Amino acid sequence: MNKKYLCAETGLSVRPSLETDLADIKRIYAAARRFMISHGNVLQWAGGYPSDDLIRKDISYGNGFVISYGKIPCGVFAFFTGIDRTYVDIYDGEWLNDEPYCTIHRIAGDGTKKGILKTAVSFASLFSGNIRIDTHRDNYPMQNALARLGFIKCGTIFIADGSPRIAYHKKL
Repeated sequence: MNKKYLCAETGLSVRPSLETDLADIKRIYAAARRFMISHGNVLQWAGGYPSDDLIRKDISYGNGFVISYGKIPCGVFAFFTGIDRTYVDIYDGEWLNDEPYCTIHRIAGDGTKKGILKTAVSFASLFSGNIRIDTHRDNYPMQNALARLGFIKCGTIFIADGSPRIAYHKKL
């Protein structure tokens, strides 16, 4: 996707991230980490996650996206279509269906605009009627936002480092 997508509901736009966005992306992730820590979620993105290397991979593989208000970046996320290996096994529950899906990862906002998650979900809906996402058990603001947007808590998945995450699914 090389064009800009404008979310009519939020007034925010989505476009592929570029190497020139790296400073803004790092700023947004730093703001999100501070927000999480201030809300009791000290473990989810500890140690500077996501790393510069991971951000650059998202950019180079075409999976990184920037959310902007006008020309000012205020959010970021990674977006994938197809099977996500961390979502193959789910415990203490099940996905809503086994149909093709897309996945939103590493979503963050800098706190200047509301609607970051809603914008990313609207964008993802262009690609699939099934959207999956996960979050840390201590990330209550994200859990509440997902519930408001109609995501269903489906069970537990484990990310690459073995940490558990609450798995969510939305069928449009």
